[in-house]
Amino acid sequence: MMRGEPMKVIDPLLTVRESASILQMSVATFWRRVADGTIPKPVKLGGLSRWPESEVLAAIEQAKARRTV
Repeated sequence: MMRGEPMKVIDPLLTVRESASILQMSVATFWRRVADGTIPKPVKLGGLSRWPESEVLAAIEQAKARRTV
């Protein structure tokens, strides 16, 4: 990093198990939510599927916004 350059914030990439754990659901349910569009499709890195942590957290915020009080 060069002097005076702002520090970049890294958005960690999560595995399916890590993402499902954050959402407190099974991996199978997590994949069903990906299929129905509730959770964004993964970033593909070769044969790996990863989700940016910010997108998993955004899915929670979107669910909160849709709920009725």
